[in-house]
Amino acid sequence: MLKQIQGLHHVTAMARDAALNNDFFTRVLGLRRVKQTVNFDEPSVYHLYYGDEAGSPGTVMTHFPFPNIVRGRTGTGEVGTTVFSVPQGSLAYWQARLASESVGDLVLSESFGQKRLSFRAPEGDALALVEVADDPRKPWTGGDIGTDEAIRGFHSASLRLRDGGATSELLTYMGYEGEETRDGISRFIRPDGNGADRIDIEVLPQVSHADLGSGSVHHIAFAVADRAAQDEVRSALVDTGYQVTPPIDRDYFHAIYFRTPGGVLFEVATNEPGFDRDEDTAHLGEALKLPTQHAHLRAQLERVLQPLEDGKKVA
Repeated sequence: MLKQIQGLHHVTAMARDAALNNDFFTRVLGLRRVKQTVNFDEPSVYHLYYGDEAGSPGTVMTHFPFPNIVRGRTGTGEVGTTVFSVPQGSLAYWQARLASESVGDLVLSESFGQKRLSFRAPEGDALALVEVADDPRKPWTGGDIGTDEAIRGFHSASLRLRDGGATSELLTYMGYEGEETRDGISRFIRPDGNGADRIDIEVLPQVSHADLGSGSVHHIAFAVADRAAQDEVRSALVDTGYQVTPPIDRDYFHAIYFRTPGGVLFEVATNEPGFDRDEDTAHLGEALKLPTQHAHLRAQLERVLQPLEDGKKVA
């Protein structure tokens, strides 16, 4: 069993409209844009990162806004819902705030004994807020959301699978423990994790495979401390039979990727070097940062990339 994985690092989803995406995650949800850069493989497309003040592992939602992408179709073999932690007693505030923004599919419920507010982002992302007592993580409060309500980071993510057996075994191998099963959903927890330490598996044997598009999660990333820990995880996964990429330098972390038995793309990302490697923490996300191999494209990209503000208020 692996001991290096600490919980979630980030979740990366697809989008269509960069300005709309930026407005929703910064102004409406109150996250901080900690980095604006571009897709390593398609530099004409942004890679936007939103999280707490520093972009701490376990807080960061990222998006690839492809301007012509179709809306994703939900199904199996994907991350179903990305869930954020908010303070106990704050869901009434969030319900009113999201309703005032005409956010769709607002549903107040309870999940594993915790109050939960589910909703969809404007481009289809399935999201939820869960009340957590005494989450010690410090929120970003640079907008108009106060400390008593602000998002702390991820709480969990759900996987929608046709068969959960092999993925359950994988999570157990990755250091997660089966916590509980309720209403057909099995919860796994990483003991002593980073707060973003729960994964839910929902088995839907009759549901067809999802189609990737706007609102779909592209991959889910798990955190390890450094490259040495990542190398240990990679070696163990390869020895177990997984096809794992070599480490890839993503500027703000190093990443390895592998496809899980249920079809979801997993990443294992390092906590280092972090988002302040090329910007002071006080100014994260303010300037367009380009990977070295795309630096020569700056003038062209600044002409073609959609302005993020686009006349909208941004935190």
